[in-house]
Amino acid sequence: MPELPEVETVRGGLAPVLEGHRLARVEARRPDLRFPLPENFVQVLTGATVTGLARRAKYLLATLDREDTLVMHLGMSGRFEIAKPRQEGPEGAVRPGQFHYAPDPDPKHAHIVFETEAGARVTYYDPRRFGYMALINSATLPLHPWFAGLGPEPLSDAFDADHLKTAFEGRKQGAKTLLLDQRIVAGLGNIYVCEALHRARISPFKPAGAISRARLDRLVLAIRAVLGEAIAAGGSTLRDYAQADGALGYFQHRFRVYDREGRPCPNDGCDGVIARKLQAGRSTFHCPVCQR
Repeated sequence: MPELPEVETVRGGLAPVLEGHRLARVEARRPDLRFPLPENFVQVLTGATVTGLARRAKYLLATLDREDTLVMHLGMSGRFEIAKPRQEGPEGAVRPGQFHYAPDPDPKHAHIVFETEAGARVTYYDPRRFGYMALINSATLPLHPWFAGLGPEPLSDAFDADHLKTAFEGRKQGAKTLLLDQRIVAGLGNIYVCEALHRARISPFKPAGAISRARLDRLVLAIRAVLGEAIAAGGSTLRDYAQADGALGYFQHRFRVYDREGRPCPNDGCDGVIARKLQAGRSTFHCPVCQR
């Protein structure tokens, strides 16, 4: 599933073609994704102007010049692609408001299409259909069940060692398990938690309540560094993920532990070997020697 860096990269790719632009045409090629689309989905969006495009945790939020916000989640395999109108020669010049596009590269899995008055076409593809979209009243959005219990953003000022110390106090669960809890910190997933814990040299299995304040300071810095580097690299492409312009992320080439079972630990002065262990049903990659 795309994690915070992937969703933030998608947001950055979509923003130039959606923010401040009016949706001239919206097409829903099926009535549902993971969940049914709102009955008035096309009607509300057609003619609306996207006033802002933000990210909260792993959600994309398109605020409209109407009372609703379009909430989008990529699920396991969802992705957006942007198409610009084809350039026509002098004899086939495109009149204002008339646009021509290259053929759809994946029509079977193209489920939602947004076209702006400026001529951009944004298509949502999702082979597995685990993604979803909804229209939620903007005034009550923070109270919606998807958002009401979310913890702070890991790149925000609200996320610091004090926050983790309070959240971890007296907890016997492993540090990784709690960092994946979206009520403690929003947007982190398996890949980047494994990477951050390795950089901070903290065992993913260590009871969170036993981690010292000094080590929590180090962990916060590691989380921020890993996320920043991943966003700069366009995220990580493992299976279905691609940026909005079709480019693949490349942070996976810089993984230190994730999916590197049996390889030497890259931490300075460590002669350990990366191991894989199931934790709460998910693969945890770590170094048994330097992560304590």
